[in-house]
Amino acid sequence: MREKGQKVLGVIGGMGPLATQLFYKMIIDKTKAHCDQDHLNMIILNHASMPDRTTAIKSGDVEELYHKLLHDAKFLEVGGADYIAIPCNTSHLLVDRLQKSLKIPIINMIKEAAMSLYCRHGENFKLGILATDGTIKTKLYQNECKALGITAVVPSEENQARVMKIIYDGIKDGNPVDMKDFYEVEKEMKEAGCKCVLMACTELSCFKEINNLSDFYVDAMEVLAERAIVLCDKSLK
Repeated sequence: MREKGQKVLGVIGGMGPLATQLFYKMIIDKTKAHCDQDHLNMIILNHASMPDRTTAIKSGDVEELYHKLLHDAKFLEVGGADYIAIPCNTSHLLVDRLQKSLKIPIINMIKEAAMSLYCRHGENFKLGILATDGTIKTKLYQNECKALGITAVVPSEENQARVMKIIYDGIKDGNPVDMKDFYEVEKEMKEAGCKCVLMACTELSCFKEINNLSDFYVDAMEVLAERAIVLCDKSLK
């Protein structure tokens, strides 16, 4: 696929498939293009059978997950990718470790999303984080936000259970989401004084699009898509 003057984006997808589909759509929709040839060359690996990331983190054993991610990353590297994007927030627990074994860069969605918010709002503001138990437990976003002077606010235990219900029983399982659950989480974030809320799970990215949520909700995967376009020398609309 490698052609002179054209960079290739490799995508480790399937976590979940609906989120990967949305990520691809974001790349297409956000690229300034007038014909097929203006779009970004991509290798999309839809590894739907990848072990559940939160389950692996909670079990304390992420080795199977790591080795499968590494295998996929190496596949993309050999296939000619210049950059790798992983549209799955929880998997980013392993990005630094994966990067040590690769010759091409992984675009770090956690760092890119946090920096985007910092550039937009500066420091000393409260940011709500909606994510899987795995992402919350490993403090991926909390640590990144702290380094930038941003105060990360995570849901209460009760509302975190609601977030997981939205992700797993709703989006991943293909079922309607009880919006009462979402409004309870939203109420807590607003009462905590959050200036905005980060959708830090790609299923929540899908949820945002399906429900046409306001700009109060910032999508980490959207930031990843925009950064990937720019790094691969294409222009944003």
